[in-house]
Formats: sequence, C-alpha cells, structure tokens
Amino acid sequence: MQHYSGFGLLKHSFSHHENWQRVWRNPTPKKKYDVIIVGGGGHGLATAYYLAKEFGVTNVAVIEKGFLGGGNTARNTTIVRSNYLWDEAAHLYEHAMKLWEGLSQDLNYNVMFSQRGCLNLGHTLQDMRDIQRRVNANRLNGIDGEVLDTQQVKEIVPVLDCSDRARYPVLGASWQPRAGVARHDAVAWGFARGADAHGVDLIQQTEVEDLIIEDGTVVGVRTARYGEIRADRVGCVVAGNSSVLAKMAGFELPLESHPLQALVSESHQADSRYSGHVEPSTWLRVAIRQRRFGDRGWDRQLQRLWSARFLFHY
Repeated sequence: MQHYSGFGLLKHSFSHHENWQRVWRNPTPKKKYDVIIVGGGGHGLATAYYLAKEFGVTNVAVIEKGFLGGGNTARNTTIVRSNYLWDEAAHLYEHAMKLWEGLSQDLNYNVMFSQRGCLNLGHTLQDMRDIQRRVNANRLNGIDGEVLDTQQVKEIVPVLDCSDRARYPVLGASWQPRAGVARHDAVAWGFARGADAHGVDLIQQTEVEDLIIEDGTVVGVRTARYGEIRADRVGCVVAGNSSVLAKMAGFELPLESHPLQALVSESHQADSRYSGHVEPSTWLRVAIRQRRFGDRGWDRQLQRLWSARFLFHY
C-alpha cells in the first residue's frame, strides 16, 4: 500500500497526479475463504480490517451488492459522540470515540473527523431533566459532558435564537466537547483501503441471493454473479437487511427495518458567528451543522422497507 503524506502529494503534483496507485483491487473471488463478510459498508469493512490487522485473519472476502459504502453508510447523520445514557452503550461508544480520535493516523487516510462538539438542545422542562440525568450518568462513566443554560448555549452559538419569543424556546443543552462529525464516504474508503492492503478481497456489485447450509451450518453464500463462494465462517453486517439474511439462515430476528430519512438543505455560506458545532434537537427533529451540506430534518417512515430509495412525500 502506498503511504500517503504531504511529500507524496507534492511528488505526484509533478506528474499531474496521474500515477497514483489504485486505492484497492477489484479481484475475482476465490472459491473458498476463511471468512466471508456480507455487507461492504462502514461496519463490514471495519470488521474485515480489524480481523486482518488485529487477529491476522487475512483470507477474508467482503461481498457487497452495490458499491462500497453506498448503503446505510452513505445515509447516516455522520455525528460521532459517546454521551449515551445506559452504561453499556456509553462504554461501547466511548471506546469507539477513542478509536475515532486516532483513526486517520491508523488508516493513513483522512476520514475528516472533526471534534467540534455536540449540543443536544432542550426545549421543555422534561428535556432538561433528561439532559441532567444523562450528563450525570456520563460523568459517572468518565465521559466528558456538561449541562448548559440558555446563556451558555448562546455564547457557544451566537446565531441561535435563544429568545423567549421563539416558538420552541431553548432552555439549555447538554454539551460534549469531544464529539463531532466525520465524512462517511472517507470512513468507508479508508477501511476498504486498509483491508485491501492486508489481503482482504473486496467484491462489489455482487448480491448474496441465498446462504449455503449443510448439516445445519452456514458454509458459504450463493451469488448470481459468481455462483457459490464457500467459507468457514459467514458474517452478516448488512444493517437494515439483517432480518432478510437471517431468514435465509432459517431464523427470525426480533427486528423491523424502518427507513430514517433526512431532508437536507442546499449548502450555504458559513456564518462567522457559527463555529460549526453539531446541534441536534430531537423535539424538532432537526440537526444543524455547517459542512458541505446545510441544515437537515429527519423522520421515520412507519412502513417496513428494505430499499434505500428515497420517498419524497416525507
């Protein structure tokens, strides 16, 4: 794998950046692997990367029905935080946060992780009680967090309307300074590049149509493009399609898939009074951050759906 650096960028500028090494291979799959991972999103690629890097399991294939990072990874909020209420979730996300803080260096790929802080706004007294409970739980678990009043929120984000005349007044917020955002595409590409460098085969445009089961054990997958591909272990990392693959394996997961859709505004010029903090409001179902896109609102579709298509009536 070619090492990325400022010197390398300068060197390739003399050849008009035409001689860069391909970021990853597009191999024809083998007939047999130690591990097959179904799903080439952020989690699937990270699973392959850490299997190879931390455990030396390199005879691995990641099979993706579309293109890498084109499913749920391409449609997430991009917020990275660890200020969750329950102990189990808080420890899991705090461990992930620490991985994020060194991820670009580990992958030698800029995942554009920016720790600009996250404000969770409170608009009612019950919101503020919940915020105080969550921040206290975070502190007991050693996770950074503060409860802010209206004036402190205004000092961090001067452009925010914190006046009494607002329809949904801002009574305060929780504040995690270490939280931030990352570029979802770069995360998928970084893990893909790292996994490929360790010998993992990344198989795109290959949908798994069924699982191969012998004597009650999954021993491979069946694809339309390459036929049967066998493995000692098959991992399911397909986000909202997990119940679909579970059905192929003969059991049912207690899960329903509902698309969470976002309506994102056009990009707009950054306001000098706004330094780019993330401000989600679950009451208003809106999150504000200044990146290459503008503001966004979100809602959950009531019907079950496994497609990634957009439903405009939202």
